[in-house]
Amino acid sequence: MNFSKLSNINHQNSDQFFLLAGPCAIESEVMAFEIAEKVLAITDRLDIPFVFKGSFKKANRSRIDSFTGIGDETALEILQKIGKTLNLPTVTDIHEAADAEKAAAYVDVLQIPAFLVRQTDLVVAAAKTGKVVNLKKGQFMSPESMQFAVQKVKDSGNDAAWITDRGTQFGYTDLIVDFRGVPAMRSVAPTILDVTHSLQQPNQASGVTGGRPELIETIARAGIVNHMDGLFIETHPNPSQAKSDGANMLSLDLLDGMLTRLTEIRKTINQF
Repeated sequence: MNFSKLSNINHQNSDQFFLLAGPCAIESEVMAFEIAEKVLAITDRLDIPFVFKGSFKKANRSRIDSFTGIGDETALEILQKIGKTLNLPTVTDIHEAADAEKAAAYVDVLQIPAFLVRQTDLVVAAAKTGKVVNLKKGQFMSPESMQFAVQKVKDSGNDAAWITDRGTQFGYTDLIVDFRGVPAMRSVAPTILDVTHSLQQPNQASGVTGGRPELIETIARAGIVNHMDGLFIETHPNPSQAKSDGANMLSLDLLDGMLTRLTEIRKTINQF
């Protein structure tokens, strides 16, 4: 596993943001490696710490016929292969306590989905693996309440917790990022902005989640200006063909330019 690279990621060293990026779900080994290799080349050039992200299964789909994965073991083995081949830390999300030990054998970071972050058994199971636990803030939770989710990880004997904010529910189909909560969350754990999921528009009439991908860079810039420690960005070579969350993903060919501009913004912010 790649703990040496993870050790450089913390909220007290904000000279550069870190990046969690990859597809929403692992669709194939070829696709996963294409994304990982391209993002790695960009982040190496820009000196951005990079964690490859991919869901080994999707358990929270809107419709019963939605894509859920290519098989748990198959997807986890792809994540492990990427980590070993490219010397990259990897992250995947888990949905039930039994997933924690299973996924921990393959990846470096276990992610708790926003809808499940109050599930004590799930958070504790993830923490007890000894892996970094990335806690996604529920859109129904205040920033201040995330201290209790972090404390569950610490009370389980694990000090390695991150918080990822994806916004707060506004109406029925939009999420709004409230940057007033950043200081509260950063005071208890490294805090990441989930740029692409904050632009989701779930519960559309079709049952397929929509999104506003044209605003990805706008939200990412705001995150950098407001001292987020990291960014979470789902990206795909062809979002319109992605099997999950394509409507709010960043096209892979746009990532280089955007990260270059965000790095320049961070350099400017660091002067103040």
